[in-house]
Amino acid sequence: MATKSFLKDIVIKNRESANRFINALEKAENKKSKDVRIDKKVENITDEERIRKIFSE
Repeated sequence: MATKSFLKDIVIKNRESANRFINALEKAENKKSKDVRIDKKVENITDEERIRKIFSE
């Protein structure tokens, strides 16, 4: 999922827009999400130097 889709500012200017937004939220609430399987090795890195090295490459 792109970050833009959930970091978007929502401006509601009238009752119709509010109703459409509420309907969309209610519809989304009933949707099932897909199961996600992580098949990559995951490691938490807290060492500052390792983090710098990873992002400098």
